[in-house]
Amino acid sequence: MIIISNTTKGEKSAMRHYDLTVIGGGIVGVATALKMKQLLPAAKILLMEKEPGLARHQTGHNSGVIHAGVYYKPGSMKADFCRRGLAATYAFCREFRVPVEQCGKLLVATDESELERMHDLEGRCAENGIKTSRLSGDQLLQREPHIRGIGALFVEETGITDYRLVTKKLASCFRDAGGEVKLGAEVQSLEETVDGVRVHISEETIDTGYLLVCGGLMADRLAKMMDIPVDFRIIPFRGEYFRLPDTYNDRVSHLIYPIPDPDLPFLGVHLTRMIDGSVTVGPNAVLGLKREGYGGFNVSVKDAAAIIGFPGFWRMFSAHFTAGIAEFRDSLYKPGYLKRVRKYCPEVELTDLGAYPAGIRAQAVLRDGSLVHDFLFARTKRSLHVCNAPSPAATSALPIAEYLSREAREGFNL
Repeated sequence: MIIISNTTKGEKSAMRHYDLTVIGGGIVGVATALKMKQLLPAAKILLMEKEPGLARHQTGHNSGVIHAGVYYKPGSMKADFCRRGLAATYAFCREFRVPVEQCGKLLVATDESELERMHDLEGRCAENGIKTSRLSGDQLLQREPHIRGIGALFVEETGITDYRLVTKKLASCFRDAGGEVKLGAEVQSLEETVDGVRVHISEETIDTGYLLVCGGLMADRLAKMMDIPVDFRIIPFRGEYFRLPDTYNDRVSHLIYPIPDPDLPFLGVHLTRMIDGSVTVGPNAVLGLKREGYGGFNVSVKDAAAIIGFPGFWRMFSAHFTAGIAEFRDSLYKPGYLKRVRKYCPEVELTDLGAYPAGIRAQAVLRDGSLVHDFLFARTKRSLHVCNAPSPAATSALPIAEYLSREAREGFNL
């Protein structure tokens, strides 16, 4: 895993030294840089991001939900991080006056099979220490007159914020503490030496004693630069959203979620109250052929070839073939997408589905085709990599940062 290089590349370009460098300007990377600076105030710490601004990818393209941890396996890192992250996120937003609202979530059952699964979810919530209330169809109608179902599970703790603003405030705190942020710094290569890691970017080399990598959509590629033998690939899933007309802003008081199918990897299309008062519908989950494909034409030859050439993709595709085709069909056929929404909100019309930016989910898939549902990390002597940070990574960013900071200090004796 350790690469000792005699290259003169770093000697030909500018060289700057830091005690610690964090790669990745999403909420997890920024929170980690701040936590490390708080733990080691005298250390020289750099936060690097390849884009011209922070939170340009997953952090800036999600729905802003502060999750309570309803779906997650009891005892998993995801469940633990989420529960602690919920409280930490509320506290951070209130301390720094970032807009936040505890609006609650309703998981709506529309038939008997979903009602049975809802009861199972209620049990899982109890195991995870989440308080819930079961509602009848009539009680649901009283709370949400525009939503239909035969029952619902109310999760009071769930809320909403704007994670871009949270990230901005975290970065401001990091700078105020003496940390340095470098934007437009795309990593070209990484070299681990006896004393640390060299990070090569365009015409400059960063020499750092320890490296923390929070690379999101590029996690596997950054790990491979360190010669880490990864047995997974990041497969991008494009989540497409629509925005409802302003007339819906006062029609929905809570987050409205379907009861998820345990045989499917994602949660399904839901109605989300955004922190600005608007209401969105989504997301679906369509295989992406471009890791950062947010626009109209979303195909990258490099990204598509990496997906097609990975055996785990074909095993995953085979296991979820029917669901994948349905997602792709409804992505192209808007009435199919609408049908999912009208299952619990029948008054939504096709003309109500207005344009809204898509998001990309970085999903780690193993060589055997299984999806990695929990957090995944990789290490070398001088680096620690976040290889998979699944939803609810934004909610969990602060406890994730604590975990990474602790691991980095123990691994490098900082």
